[in-house]
Amino acid sequence: MADQPISRPVGIALLLVIATTFGANHVAARVAFEHGASVTTAVAVRSLGTVLFVLALLRWNGIALRPSAPSSRRALATGVLLAVQSYCLYSAVARIPVALALLAFNTYPMLLSLVSWAAGGERPAARTLLAMPVALFGLALALDAWGSGSAQLAGAAGRWAEIGAGVGWATGAAVSFALVLHLTSHWLKDMDGRLRTLYMMTTTAALIAAGGAIAGDFALPRDTSGWAGIALLTLLYASAITSLFVVLPRLGAVNNAVVLNFEPIAVLGLAWLILGQAVSPSQILGAFIVVGAITWMGAGKK
Repeated sequence: MADQPISRPVGIALLLVIATTFGANHVAARVAFEHGASVTTAVAVRSLGTVLFVLALLRWNGIALRPSAPSSRRALATGVLLAVQSYCLYSAVARIPVALALLAFNTYPMLLSLVSWAAGGERPAARTLLAMPVALFGLALALDAWGSGSAQLAGAAGRWAEIGAGVGWATGAAVSFALVLHLTSHWLKDMDGRLRTLYMMTTTAALIAAGGAIAGDFALPRDTSGWAGIALLTLLYASAITSLFVVLPRLGAVNNAVVLNFEPIAVLGLAWLILGQAVSPSQILGAFIVVGAITWMGAGKK
């Protein structure tokens, strides 16, 4: 049976919580990388942990693990894209500051709108189209994208040499995730959200583990802090991704996925609370712009 719709105010509140949980996961991932873990190890452990978590939920609730054959194939195919997204985003987080990686990644709501519209699906609401660039401008301020609060490099070429690879990985993650959300909303609405997650994360875990084994790219954390980062990123990601694939199809992806742009702001707050990182006045202004854009967008009718 298809998931029942939920009200938009409740859905947006849930998406804000999910965005914050995703942000905490990426902070934990950066800790793991700084203490010896490789991207392949983090994605493989996180994916396997999510599979076990969701499998336990399904067993606890007595939900059958065998959907229809077409739904199974579609979920597995979507899982391939999720594997690409997972590896790309963690590769970006490992190379450039977490918030900057997430700024580039959070272009995916605009990409989702274009993909869905081109495929003949939902047309983005006018309010959503207006909120997106405002939110992204606020993000640019909040994340100090122009480097006003850091050492300046010699010209645009120097700046790109510093962040180009990470931004490239994050952009690849954005494209992949936009496709995941589009296919989830259009192919898999009749499939239980937890079962969707199980199939997609199983595919991700299998592909990343196989690729890591072939490439010899597994590296374990070298100390307790690294293992704590691995454990936390697994727990946080499992909670967030399961909730996302349950909530978003019941709310509508095109006009609501932009709410997840709150994630980089959550990362700024977590960095300030946990790491003691200072936030400049322009970054605070950017945070208010993002939150204001999200609030204004959410006040519109679905």
